[in-house]
Amino acid sequence: MRTRKVTTAVAAASASVALLAGCGGDSGDGSKAFEGQSADSVAAKAVEATRKAASMHVKGDTRQEDGSTVSIDVSVDREKNCEGTIGAGDTEAEVRHTGSTLYLRGDRQYWENALKQQSEAGEMVPELADKWVRMPGNDATTAGVCDKQGFIAAMDEDKSERRGMERGETSEVDGEKALKLTKKGDGGETLAMYVATEGEPYILRTTTEGGENPGSVTFSDYGEPVEPEQPPAGETVDLKGLGTRSS
Repeated sequence: MRTRKVTTAVAAASASVALLAGCGGDSGDGSKAFEGQSADSVAAKAVEATRKAASMHVKGDTRQEDGSTVSIDVSVDREKNCEGTIGAGDTEAEVRHTGSTLYLRGDRQYWENALKQQSEAGEMVPELADKWVRMPGNDATTAGVCDKQGFIAAMDEDKSERRGMERGETSEVDGEKALKLTKKGDGGETLAMYVATEGEPYILRTTTEGGENPGSVTFSDYGEPVEPEQPPAGETVDLKGLGTRSS
């Protein structure tokens, strides 16, 4: 039971991270970028190029309906190798996925927040705090964090969100030229996608301004190797073992 409860708590945080991509200074009118192509066509090509990329770095944050902030800062590839951090409010945890195993390390405050709805939290937190918690790599906890392809699929689940977009001006995102595509959402928010104009048409940034869930996510380091190290055995806690001890 304890194994399932911990896994469920982390999975909920990871699922929230997937919402991050729900949807620089200006330097021209963008007339030469993707000349003759509609905004919707550019958006579709950007999603496809990003999906095919071998790896990428994802960093951003978004505000949830309860006013809290969810953040992500991870490097991930198509084989689900990943490392970085995920955060909720004022707490943060390190995450690694290597081989077939997911590792998560948070401090006492992180686990107290993650397990605050669990009656056994007082007993579990000391066993988890500051340890690398080892979980099955095929668990739902990887959703939106260490599953690059799943992350992109979640972004593009509702394809209508990238239809009816308008071409904007060219901008720079971390030094790379990008064409800005925009659209007004049903809730009054403004959605924007910045697409690289040189090389592959990767998504470089998505933003949501206004509405209930504003946020921004930046994508970079496409094609860079992601090689997380397996944590030392003495610094890990196996959820399966934890569950066995509590049964």
